[in-house]
Amino acid sequence: MKEKEEERLKHMLEIEESLYSKGYRLVCGVDEAGRGPLCGPVVAAAVILKPGDTIEGVNDSKKLSEKKREKLYQDIMDKALAVGVGISDVDVIETVNILNATKLAMKQAIENLSIVPEYVLIDGNQMIDIDISASTVVHGDAVSESIAAASIIAKVTRDRMLIKWDKDYPEYGFAKHKGYGTKAHIEAIGKYGLTPLHRPSFCKKFVKEEK
Repeated sequence: MKEKEEERLKHMLEIEESLYSKGYRLVCGVDEAGRGPLCGPVVAAAVILKPGDTIEGVNDSKKLSEKKREKLYQDIMDKALAVGVGISDVDVIETVNILNATKLAMKQAIENLSIVPEYVLIDGNQMIDIDISASTVVHGDAVSESIAAASIIAKVTRDRMLIKWDKDYPEYGFAKHKGYGTKAHIEAIGKYGLTPLHRPSFCKKFVKEEK
């Protein structure tokens, strides 16, 4: 089992190792959490890891349990050279659409790093407007350790926000579904309407029309 994990981590470092071999040292991975939910912000994270210093267990945040993500979140915060977070709230999402809001959050996360990266790896296939050498990586959180680390930071940061807001709106169950369109969440919207945290454009079909 340990050998399998070591092989997986080795594979996840191939992109970074290729960049290190070209002279880049400060390689930044960027990912987001929260593009699909019906409420809450989209959160992006940027992470620069120390070359050669792997963090055991780092993987696509969606493949990890909440307990494992929380542990790795702390490991990444302790061991990374720099971590930055960017947030686009509901108003931004509604104004510029979710794709552009995601790009803005990613750019903000990079700008919030304490160190300027030399190269940026962006999860997905959409480039963002930055004056730094960069490339996109489809399914990057599964093939790049720095992007996977960013996915964990983004996911845990956003989940903690929804858990906090659950206390303000307990009838919606934010702590449980984190804003995604579960049956219980949709039923709550139908019964209680939208909160200021909801994305109106995402929730149109679930809101009862007033007669």
